[in-house]
Amino acid sequence: MKYIFSFLLLLLSISGFSQQSLGDLLQQYNTRSIPYISVEELRMRQMNDSVLILDAREKKEYNVSHIASSKYVGFSKFSIDSVSKKIPNKDASIVVYCSLGIRSEEISEKLKKAGYSNIENLYGGVFEWKNNKYPLINEEGKETDSIHGFSKNWSKWLHNGTIIIK
Repeated sequence: MKYIFSFLLLLLSISGFSQQSLGDLLQQYNTRSIPYISVEELRMRQMNDSVLILDAREKKEYNVSHIASSKYVGFSKFSIDSVSKKIPNKDASIVVYCSLGIRSEEISEKLKKAGYSNIENLYGGVFEWKNNKYPLINEEGKETDSIHGFSKNWSKWLHNGTIIIK
C-alpha cells in the first residue's frame, strides 16, 4: 500500500509539472526586473526597424537559427564592454531574447546596470517566436525551420519547427 501511495504521489507531481504554463515557468525563474515584450509587438517593431534585437543564447544556438536582424551577444561569454562599443546610445530601444526569456532577463539586468534605459525581455523567447510561426534565419542568412532546443527539458516549450540539440 505504501508503494502504491508513493507511486500515485509521484504521478501527481509529474503531471503537475507537465501542466505548468509558460507564465508559471517564467514567474518561477524571473524577477520581472525587466519588462516583457510580446512576440507580436516585437514583430511589428522589427518590421518598422525601430528596435535593436540582442540574442543572449550561446553561439551554437544562434548559429542554428535566430531572429533576423538580431545581434549575437551570448550568455556565458557576454561582455558589456563589447556591447557598449556596438551600441553607444544608452537610450536605444533594445529587446533581448534567449530560448524562453530566462537568460535574457539576466543579460538585460547587466545592460540596465551599465546604464541602458530602454530594455525589454522577449516573453517566451525565440521558442514563442517560432511557436507563432515567425521566421528565423540560419548562420548563412537563409530562412530555416530548425531551432536549437537548448535541452530536452526546455525544448518541450517549442511546438513548431525542427528541434536541434547538439
